[in-house]
Amino acid sequence: MPFPFRRNAVGVAVLLSLACSASWAQTQTQTQPASTLGEITVTGNPLGASDLIAPTTSLANDALLMRSQSTLGETLNGLPGVGSTYFGPNASRPIIRGQDGDRIRILQNGGAAPDASSLSYDHSVPVDMLVTDRVEVLRGPSALQYGGSAVGGVVNLLDNRIPTEPIAGFGGRADLGYATGNREKAGGVVLEGGNNRYALHVDAFHRDSDDVSVPIDLPCANTQRPGIARKICNSANQAEGGAFGGTLFFDQGWIGASASTYRSTYGTVAEDNVTIGMKSDRYALEGEWRPGGFFSSVHAKVSRTDYGHTEYEGPVPGTVFTKKSDDFRIEARHRKIGNVEGLIGFTNESGDFSAEGEEAFVPASRTRSNALFLHEELAASWGRLSFGARTEQVKVKSFGSDDPEVTRFFSGERDFSPHSAAFGALVDLAPQWQLTSNLAYTERAPKDYELFANGPHVATGTWEIGDPDLQKEKSTGFDLGAQWRSGPNNAKVNAYVTRFSNYIGLNATGNVRGEDGEVNPSDSDNTLPEYAYTGVRARFTGLEASGTLRLLGKDGFSRLGDGGTLDLEWRGDLVRATNTDTDQPIPRISPARAGATLAYGNGPWTARLGFDYYAAQHRVPQGDRETDAYTLWNASLTYKMKVQRANLTWYARIDNITNELAYSATSILTTTAFPGVPLPGRSAKVGLRATF
Repeated sequence: MPFPFRRNAVGVAVLLSLACSASWAQTQTQTQPASTLGEITVTGNPLGASDLIAPTTSLANDALLMRSQSTLGETLNGLPGVGSTYFGPNASRPIIRGQDGDRIRILQNGGAAPDASSLSYDHSVPVDMLVTDRVEVLRGPSALQYGGSAVGGVVNLLDNRIPTEPIAGFGGRADLGYATGNREKAGGVVLEGGNNRYALHVDAFHRDSDDVSVPIDLPCANTQRPGIARKICNSANQAEGGAFGGTLFFDQGWIGASASTYRSTYGTVAEDNVTIGMKSDRYALEGEWRPGGFFSSVHAKVSRTDYGHTEYEGPVPGTVFTKKSDDFRIEARHRKIGNVEGLIGFTNESGDFSAEGEEAFVPASRTRSNALFLHEELAASWGRLSFGARTEQVKVKSFGSDDPEVTRFFSGERDFSPHSAAFGALVDLAPQWQLTSNLAYTERAPKDYELFANGPHVATGTWEIGDPDLQKEKSTGFDLGAQWRSGPNNAKVNAYVTRFSNYIGLNATGNVRGEDGEVNPSDSDNTLPEYAYTGVRARFTGLEASGTLRLLGKDGFSRLGDGGTLDLEWRGDLVRATNTDTDQPIPRISPARAGATLAYGNGPWTARLGFDYYAAQHRVPQGDRETDAYTLWNASLTYKMKVQRANLTWYARIDNITNELAYSATSILTTTAFPGVPLPGRSAKVGLRATF
């Protein structure tokens, strides 16, 4: 597939690592790790407060590097309250507190990042961690500024492709990595430079992997690799991309622009001979003006995304999906009025979607939305209060089918007016203790596929039917949290409940459909079970907890003779989701999970050994498969050194040390008619990151 950045990332990274290695012999290594900037979380609080009311997790630097996987869902899987849809190793979206799809909003630098990943589980998210600086995960329905599709949470990917602050001089980073489980070779480079008047950013990456190793023999009908092997058939992947951006700074603000591209070709594990060729091109313009009057700053961003992918059956193109989207967002932050500060904003989003081919189960459609929102905070001596509200106007139109022989699609338009509001509070009980609480009422307009789908969906193994008469999805969520910190020791716990009066989900109708769409045909061969999008009452309840305990070393129970430290990092969560109309469980809910990691640090060395335990999931809807319990062990080792201007991080990581056979309870491949695709087996990864 032609691509302007092809293999540049690997080539530049190799040259950089060789240059650094050549200088190594002439330079004394530094025993202390390089200093890094403090963690900055922007998604959880648009006003930049350091103490967050909403439960938020941020990954950056080494924390993101050592968790990085080829998909966004697997990278974040295992964080408190966060799971993965896992449609094999090439496609997975985050699940937050049991909710997935269009209840989880994925953002890029705080703006919309449209794709087709929420439409079908086999569609991947077109992002890569090699060129991502930071990922922020906001759990719960408190981010009203991002719309009703954030009722479950928000995942914001930040990459500095439009620099928002001046860059002094020249710098960047380069990454190289190799993994044994799928023979993955990956490399990326990020370069930035500038002064107090301008800043430039360039990045590129390339990732190439083979079929993924698993602990059992699996059949494969792929014409390139027929037979039985301990591999997930048709799970190879190639991805590459890059971006160029720049910013001009002036006395009262800045303005910048970027252009980025992403290309990927990967196998879909549900069909041995089907691959997806994906492309996404994004153009963005962003700026901030600080007028100095009542509004202390006005921040605006606009982007255009051209997304498409083709599903190939062998070498023959099949269904083609395209989505062209525009996003505009403006926020005006006002100066303090007494102890109250906040912002007001407006967003406009539009998208034109089409699917053409024999397996198109949704018609061409157009979605337009406008929204006004505000966020206000009151500071007090005992803590902080927050209030947010949002009102939207959403139009969803179906154009039916251009093929006169295809008459099953509805043609028409629906209008919706969702309204949402949220309250939050943070209370400082003592210097070491804080309590947080969030209460939110959220409305979400149904998506185009929930309204207009009607056809066979290979990724789910069902015939899916939308309902053009669906009403808004409505929910009320409450979250209560406590956090404690004392030196290197900390602990957090959050409990939550969310009640839906109209939870829109796919539910079995009891019918089957033939190849031509006939209901309950007399010929029972080649039929699919019929599932319909319907609104039901539902309840989600859960608990999340995590923390760090210093066992040995400074501020620990005792000191280590070598001056190192030994920490115990622990985590756990559980969620219970019920269709309260039928008292049946909601499908694909993660079982209870618990994990712990011992982390030893001494100068430039860091070593980690940990496990994650997944309980058996027996609470599934009638007809779905249950899953057994399993434990995944992992270990890693890093070494930091300084060579002239470069800070090097050498690392090695082993995932699934015991080669455990495991199946994800949150994957549709596990729970429905498919034979099931196991999680990857044992794999070792080695790599080098150079920061300069």
